[in-house]
Amino acid sequence: MMLPNRFVERTKILLKDDYPAFENALEQAPPTSIRVNDKMDYKPEGEKIPWCEKGYYLNERPLFTADPLFHAGVYYVQEASSMFLSQAVKQYFPDAGTVLDLCAAPGGKSTLLTQYLNDDCLLVSNEIIRSRAYILAENISKWGNPGVLVSNNEPEVFSKLGNFFDAIVVDAPCSGEGMFRKDPGAINEWSENNVILCADRQRKIVGEVWDALKQDGILVYSTCTYNREENEDNVEWICNELGAELLKIDLNGINDITETDFGYRFYPHRTRGEGFFLSVLRKNSSTVYSKQYKQDIKKGTTFVNQSEFPFQLSKSKEWTFINDNNFIRAYESDKLNKFMLLNKYLKCIESGLLIAEIKGKDIIPTTQLALSKMLIGENVESADVDYDTAIAYLKKEAISLPENKRGYVLIKYKNQPLGWVKNIGNRCNNLYPNNWRIRMNL
Repeated sequence: MMLPNRFVERTKILLKDDYPAFENALEQAPPTSIRVNDKMDYKPEGEKIPWCEKGYYLNERPLFTADPLFHAGVYYVQEASSMFLSQAVKQYFPDAGTVLDLCAAPGGKSTLLTQYLNDDCLLVSNEIIRSRAYILAENISKWGNPGVLVSNNEPEVFSKLGNFFDAIVVDAPCSGEGMFRKDPGAINEWSENNVILCADRQRKIVGEVWDALKQDGILVYSTCTYNREENEDNVEWICNELGAELLKIDLNGINDITETDFGYRFYPHRTRGEGFFLSVLRKNSSTVYSKQYKQDIKKGTTFVNQSEFPFQLSKSKEWTFINDNNFIRAYESDKLNKFMLLNKYLKCIESGLLIAEIKGKDIIPTTQLALSKMLIGENVESADVDYDTAIAYLKKEAISLPENKRGYVLIKYKNQPLGWVKNIGNRCNNLYPNNWRIRMNL
């Protein structure tokens, strides 16, 4: 691996005698890791990740695209080091009521947050780049938790909400030094000037979203890079300029993680994972806001009764159903006002659980509903299909079902929902989203 000369010089200063071991680690194959959902009892072959009990190192890297369970949201492919976020959640904000994941695509940290936050929390999963926001929405839908809003906004928009969030996660866009082993393109894009530009942009992002965090709220700041400018120096700036207190994470005896003066580092020669940095801070400063927005439900909102639909949701929650231009969305009733406030001021990609579209007399169920943990599957017609049929379905090809299974049928693989077809007897209309389909020639 040909590393930029200036990167080598800077990293030697950072690591000192450890540098040869670091460079040797970059020549090794990166580990493959996944984080398991609770949709089924799924136990992969591999070793558990010490800092995340839901995470596993795999013994070998499979072709994930060829696994229907991957598309069903049974697990998420995530870099092991970044799963350290679970420790920050468990130790500092497990009971948060509102959380923002500011730079969330493709969705690894947001899906992790839904696992470790309490069920009453509303998570806003935001991505600034619109094309990536749709990928984020797809991965959030597949994970299946209902209390998530996916948005496409710049950081400063959130500060207009006032001190709305109990915690904010900023996995800041960075120079990507920690991904050199997995992404050779990141090596070609690296420059010392880009490091400085990234550090400036990161401070700008944190500064613009700071007013959205409540006093005593928690900020998690992370990057996938090694240099101090984007890591410790920025955290020190947050403490000095914005009024934040640095918090310690109990490493519970995990010796492979490197604690520094302003956070926690993951190096590939010390830890089984890629380069990563994370710091946890508490906001001690108070802020005076020019405007506080009222949480209300806009006029003209059309409410509908769940009894009008053949698809039932879990009775463990109370639901409010809204007709949004013939798209039926279900909201947890205790979060409704917050969702409505956010819908009003944010560019929302997904909000609540999209359960159906009304076309004429047809009520067409959505793939989001099929993949949701809230669907009561026993009340709908379903068909558990074999592997080849599951792959054909996920490619959005035509599949066949017995004629006695008419109407909207929930397609399952190993009892895990994938989506819907409409069986009209002589053929099935495949309702899997076109932009989600498998394009690879398997």
